[in-house]
Amino acid sequence: MAESDTLTGQTISHYRILEKLGSGGMGEVYRAQDLHLRRDVAIKVLPTAVSSDPDRLRRFQQEATAAAALNHPNILVVFELGTHESTPFLVAELLEGETLREHIKRGRIPARKAIEYAQHIASGLAAAHERGIVHRDLKPENLFVTNNGQVKILDFGLAKLTEPEHGSAENAPTISFDGTAPGIVMGTVGYMSPEQVRGNVADHRSDLFSFGAILYEMLSAGGHFRVRLP
Repeated sequence: MAESDTLTGQTISHYRILEKLGSGGMGEVYRAQDLHLRRDVAIKVLPTAVSSDPDRLRRFQQEATAAAALNHPNILVVFELGTHESTPFLVAELLEGETLREHIKRGRIPARKAIEYAQHIASGLAAAHERGIVHRDLKPENLFVTNNGQVKILDFGLAKLTEPEHGSAENAPTISFDGTAPGIVMGTVGYMSPEQVRGNVADHRSDLFSFGAILYEMLSAGGHFRVRLP
């Protein structure tokens, strides 16, 4: 298949690529039309140049698996994970709106609205944590505010599987991820919990730390705070 920057107008599986929406470390995102169901979707493609990287491919697949295991209104819905001509792709619901980062750049978010957004994020995190999934890279860039004011959690590429809360069989996850070895730092500076910075094991409390940083940022017009480690 041609390189991802020339995909517009092409067809991947039964998805016709309409336009490029953005790009990042884990792939490039396009608006596409599902030719079977006649609906627009978002399709993320891992560029050919990096699809041979085992670690990036694993993270790409992990993102899809983690999100697909969760059925919640505040978490991006994943429809399909596939491969077309040796190029991995992920198909998800198409969101209309902007990232929380873009929203924050326009200035301080009113307290009432910030609390509403925080409730959405907390609800999505609770659903993930109940399934034993820790996001580990929660930040405004990975939170999307739709045009109707709903917040969606994106990008589970750094997600980690832990034991589900309460240890009940009915809450047991149906997926398995490779754990991160101690000493490996994963996350985004500015939102990482102290244990992540130190390279220690991170659990659901690390997401709560990042969540607190995001809430502070929403209420302070994008201000940051620093964490001092002993």
